[in-house]
Amino acid sequence: MSQGEATTVLSISLPIGIFLVASAGIAWLSRSSLRDPRSHGFYRFFAWEAILALVLMNLDHWFVAPFSRHQMLSWPLLIISLVLIIGGVRLFRKVGKPDEGRDSPSLIGIEKTTALVTVGLYRTIRHPFYSSLLFLAWGVFFKRPSWAGFLLAAAATVLLVVTARIEETENILFFGEEYRGYMQRTRMFIPFVF
Repeated sequence: MSQGEATTVLSISLPIGIFLVASAGIAWLSRSSLRDPRSHGFYRFFAWEAILALVLMNLDHWFVAPFSRHQMLSWPLLIISLVLIIGGVRLFRKVGKPDEGRDSPSLIGIEKTTALVTVGLYRTIRHPFYSSLLFLAWGVFFKRPSWAGFLLAAAATVLLVVTARIEETENILFFGEEYRGYMQRTRMFIPFVF
């Protein structure tokens, strides 16, 4: 095998290896949800997988042509994603009162809130975590736009919408009419839009 062939094999096998290892971690984290296709975590797992594949597919192009049009679209989306996840986690911890005693196998860690969070980011959008993933998917797509990347980002978008809708049903069961009222005052992912 020549040095060029060895480099090609390594450049293909490394992302596949990373995908398999990361997927194993995501599957372990989602193990309860994967047994229940009616839970929001089931669809969230596949959204995470689509985003992971998209990240690995575009990883070599992260800093290529940093001032190109597609990169100039990518960076703001990635920054918004980061702001949403940091803000969402902080509010969940501070206001949501996560409790490991909340009995729901599809919820992981911080999701086990016992108080409805309706302040800060949550005043206008119901799902900052999923919104963050949505912006992440499209931000990564714009690193190197391609048909395969578009299909992965679109699949992640559909899966995140399904995830959010199922989670809303679960939240209505837990929080009741308070959550229904909250849904009427807010948007799912993007303030005043969607």
